[in-house]
Amino acid sequence: MTTHTLLLAHGSGGGIDSHFGPIRAALTSGGRRVVGFDLPGAGDAPRATAPLDLDALADGLVAEADAAGAERFAVAGYSLGTTVAVRAATRHPERVTGLVLTAPFARADHALRQASYLWRDLAESGQHELVARLLVPLVFSPAMLDPMSPEVVEGVVRLTAESVPAGTPDHADLVTRADVRGDLARVGVPTLVISTTEDRLVSPALHRAVAAGIPGSRLTELATGHAPFAENPAARGKLTVEFLEELEGLEGWEGPVGLEG
Repeated sequence: MTTHTLLLAHGSGGGIDSHFGPIRAALTSGGRRVVGFDLPGAGDAPRATAPLDLDALADGLVAEADAAGAERFAVAGYSLGTTVAVRAATRHPERVTGLVLTAPFARADHALRQASYLWRDLAESGQHELVARLLVPLVFSPAMLDPMSPEVVEGVVRLTAESVPAGTPDHADLVTRADVRGDLARVGVPTLVISTTEDRLVSPALHRAVAAGIPGSRLTELATGHAPFAENPAARGKLTVEFLEELEGLEGWEGPVGLEG
């Protein structure tokens, strides 16, 4: 029996556990091997000593597959991690078999860039409470946030402030610089784009632009804000696993080809 491998690339200011932990059990269904890649300064990875480089991160992602003994693999990226996933697919086309891109962007728009400058500078200066007060209303949808009492919101702010990884300034800085617009047309593997439709940090227009740029990609919508791992992990996991099962069932696949739906 073939063991399929899935690599995970998380977003800015988080880690594999926070951004994929709630769906990890679903991802390992059917014996699928799941390998996480922490950005510098997240998880157990030390903080970088120089600005993050997207090519180096894409190569680092593939190195995780090498360490796990996986020759070919699909990649699931979230937010900033989608730029790493896309770059890995174009730098290592012989290795990547498919992509799942949740809340993606090819290049930050003005709103995301300005928020990320502030995110970067507040985190660098250690003002984690202000980081949380910036992000909570941007990351959670009104449907989730508005019914909360002020006391509950303050609790969410506190927990967010306490969980800011050391590498957050570097992650947020890369958000302002990352640009994979030129990669999109060269992605030659089946791709699922999950658009978080109530997203106030990474606009759904950016998600749609990624889907439009990748030949044969499939766009699906998830009615959450930028934190689907908190708002509806079950739906996110179901969308991801169904796509992976379809992808893994394509015996003898030779790209590029889209998965219609």
